Amino acid sequence: MIALINPNTSTATTAAMLRIAQETAGPDVDIHGFTAPFGASLITNPQALAEAEQAVIALAPELSQASAVIIAAFGDPGLSALRARLHNPVTGIAEAGMQEAAEGKRAFAVVTTTPDLVDPIAEMASRNGHATFIGTWTTKGDPVSLMSNASDLCDALAEACARAMRAGAGAIVIGGGPLAQAARSLSATSPVPLIEPLPAAVRLSLARLGQGGVQ
Repeated sequence: MIALINPNTSTATTAAMLRIAQETAGPDVDIHGFTAPFGASLITNPQALAEAEQAVIALAPELSQASAVIIAAFGDPGLSALRARLHNPVTGIAEAGMQEAAEGKRAFAVVTTTPDLVDPIAEMASRNGHATFIGTWTTKGDPVSLMSNASDLCDALAEACARAMRAGAGAIVIGGGPLAQAARSLSATSPVPLIEPLPAAVRLSLARLGQGGVQ
């Protein structure tokens, strides 16, 4: 069983991400969703990200029977802490998405809805050794309002992707677990590889399991 952790408190987001993860993994892989027991319904700033880390850590006792764990928020909150507590492989969607985007040493960008998380995203890229990361482009408007309208969200993400491509991005990661459905919608028409971080994390988790659980 793979445990999919949603570090925000929205059960609807958990369900949506679980559907995409299960579709990626196939019917022979059992994926269970876990929702943060406290925190924000949408992670939009460093304070909410820090609280999400504590919520993820609080779920650790429930995860011991999982074969692998996926942390499905783009800040990868609690990634190091869970790895220290669990014996099974733990994968973050930002970690996995950036890894796929950087393949072949191509220049890549992140596009997301949360301008207050630009600095933490840059720190993650640096920490994971991604020298070809060129920056984060954000949508215009309030993130919470955008999330309430799927069409507006896709339009805003597409516009931000266009700006990132003009700046030289050869691949783009859509940065956010709750953006998984929008990422799926945009990927079919993107002129450059558009990385959906949740499916990337599922693929990386399965690869790690196949390698004997190497983290």
